[in-house]
Amino acid sequence: MSKQAMREEAERLMREAIEHKTLAVKQGETRIETTCGKCGAPNRVKAPKGETRVPFVCKECGAKQTTL
Repeated sequence: MSKQAMREEAERLMREAIEHKTLAVKQGETRIETTCGKCGAPNRVKAPKGETRVPFVCKECGAKQTTL
């Protein structure tokens, strides 16, 4: 199968699943992977739908920052 054929098959399966109510599509919070600007530690922050800049506190050093 070509990539286009696989894409069309996946879209068809999604449409059928939604029509039969076996699959519920939900939009929830976004998880942002960010690094601390002070110590460089990786942090995982949840952001509400539509938000891109979320305040957080670093888990390693405790510095208060905002995601980009």
